[in-house]
Amino acid sequence: MLPCFAEPGAAALPLHAVTQAGLADWAAAHEAGAFVRAAGFKARSGEVLLLPGEGGLGGAVLGLGDAAPSAWSFGGAAFALPPGSVWQLEGVPDAARAVLGWGLGAYRYTRFKAPERAHALLVPPAGTEAAQREAAAVWFARDLINHPANMLGPCELADVVVALGAEHGATVRITGGEELERAYPTVAAVGRGSARPPLVADLGWRGSAAGPDAPLVTLCGKGICFDSGGYDLKPAASMLRMKKDMGGAAVALGTARLVMQADLPVRLRVLIGAAENSIGANAMRPLDVVRTRKGLTVEIGNTDAEGRLLLCDLLADADAEAPALLMDFATLTGAARVALGPDLVAMFAQDNGLAAALLAAGSEAEDPLWRLPLWPGYASWLDGQVADLANVSTKPHAGAVVAALFLQRFVSPDRCWAHFDLYAWNDSPRPGRPEGGEASGLRAAYHAIAARLSHADA
Repeated sequence: MLPCFAEPGAAALPLHAVTQAGLADWAAAHEAGAFVRAAGFKARSGEVLLLPGEGGLGGAVLGLGDAAPSAWSFGGAAFALPPGSVWQLEGVPDAARAVLGWGLGAYRYTRFKAPERAHALLVPPAGTEAAQREAAAVWFARDLINHPANMLGPCELADVVVALGAEHGATVRITGGEELERAYPTVAAVGRGSARPPLVADLGWRGSAAGPDAPLVTLCGKGICFDSGGYDLKPAASMLRMKKDMGGAAVALGTARLVMQADLPVRLRVLIGAAENSIGANAMRPLDVVRTRKGLTVEIGNTDAEGRLLLCDLLADADAEAPALLMDFATLTGAARVALGPDLVAMFAQDNGLAAALLAAGSEAEDPLWRLPLWPGYASWLDGQVADLANVSTKPHAGAVVAALFLQRFVSPDRCWAHFDLYAWNDSPRPGRPEGGEASGLRAAYHAIAARLSHADA
């Protein structure tokens, strides 16, 4: 249980949740109604008013606004209410959404400093266990993204996969050294310039109700623990947050954690490419040619377009097993952020049914995705001069689409595959979304997997 939740049965004060439309009726039905009216409470989303009681504090009212119930209405409550106080929900139409919002908003990354202030605690109602797991998975991914790169290199990221596998009875295989050069040559090429060698972590798990022919779900994550850009060096401002370039791996692992905790009746495989894109004597150079696992050769037009190189070998390996569902997650292109901003995850899919399921899951989970096209007319932009492919286009347009088209070359045309180009960061704090690492797309991906490939209670 996350530390923002109290044990069931704990003594707690009532937290009344009220919509703007229902405020007058609530005030008429409750003894504190006159006080609430006199205080000028408007029930705006996230607005909190403390209520007096015989012993001092008697409860609180939380505004839900005038829109549909949202987790974000509860996202600021843990720090808006008195530190250390304990609360139970009253009059909440969707307790699971409230618990999720509370949990997401209570997160702070305090590994290396004392917390600025304590948060309030919520007694989660029965039946909200899945929401608690989702909040915990987001905390897990956010912690990974926020962790400093000097303390989370490829080896440490692989250790996280090993620990996650041990926690859930999964098998984990780590590939490095000469074997990595043979099995995942582009992963090796990306990480060759760093003193911290690249690795691939391969997790395998099967649900307790999943037979040998159960649907195979494979998740691939970009785990660039720090991205300098290589010899195509990033400017200082662009490099500042590049500890988050392993955000795709964090989201893949958080999604996998939820799948395993829910014991979905699927077979699960997770491939994490862990590397650091650095300058060094052995680093990739512009116009080098590298050979991929699939056998295609790639001309390096830009060493800062390394994420697609790392992912292409993982996708080729995953695709060879013919999974029922294949997803990859990566902080891949600035072009996706130019197009969609930080909140919307750019999603590409070959299968219209999968795309629709993902969009619906993102909307329901308040974890929005936006579909961009795998536009075939741009595929020739990746034709190489001296190799089968270039890793970048010489044209300045459609960077996110071109990157997705590169990855598509390593996936079978009939594969049920989706690519997530995500930001993995909150630039400024908002209710439920503190500044720093963010697990963009995690809950959308998990809900789509649960809805599409299982009948389990997710």
